[in-house]
Amino acid sequence: MLLNPLCVCCCFLKKQVSSFLHQYLCDLVSGLSREQRAYQYVLTHAIPGDPDSILDAFDIWCSKIEFISNIGPKKGKILDRLLLEHSPLTVLELGAHCGYSTVRIARALPLGARLYSIEMDQNNAAIAEKIIRLAGFDDNTLIVNPSDEVIPKLHSEYGLERLDFVFMDHWKKCYAPDLQMLEGSGMLCKGSMIVADNVLFPGAPRFLRHVRKSGLYDWKVHRATLEYSKGIRDGMAELVYKGHN
Repeated sequence: MLLNPLCVCCCFLKKQVSSFLHQYLCDLVSGLSREQRAYQYVLTHAIPGDPDSILDAFDIWCSKIEFISNIGPKKGKILDRLLLEHSPLTVLELGAHCGYSTVRIARALPLGARLYSIEMDQNNAAIAEKIIRLAGFDDNTLIVNPSDEVIPKLHSEYGLERLDFVFMDHWKKCYAPDLQMLEGSGMLCKGSMIVADNVLFPGAPRFLRHVRKSGLYDWKVHRATLEYSKGIRDGMAELVYKGHN
């Protein structure tokens, strides 16, 4: 039986309202944000220095206890595969959040690679930093600022000459302008890969429209479902930069 998309969205919205009320009460009672509660769970259930154990603890928390919008294990495997196939030496992550995707990326990188992660929320960045250290990836660079302020300074302040791989999982409205900013920075080279999560739900239509019209990319969308949920269609965009003709 085919599911009516409107019914699926309505069910999701009902769950979101219920989840919001639950989160508000938990915040009120515990005095902690949901990200802080997730960190406390991971801290007490994961093995320090074991990235797989940390990701597994996050997945249990997010799927069984309290939803957090990480990339999750299913779409995470697509990201893992692309990283292993591409073997990038310089990686930019837009939207570290709690550090889940940061750890997922860092564990797949070859020796000598550098990962630069941007997170605009100071509280979430503090948690991400603890998670990154817990996983044993202390040499990663975590930058606490909005992406549109950091991208223009990647060369001058951080010495980046090129980007081999970019992972986008921050505000969806920022996908298009940030991609265009990266194009103008000169740090995208032929073969640079950009992977963007949640391009179908909640969606990034301006981003996809720009990708289609620009002619700068070979691209496709990996169909999937929304992380830690069933029945809500989502997708990850995979872009390979061709450069200007």
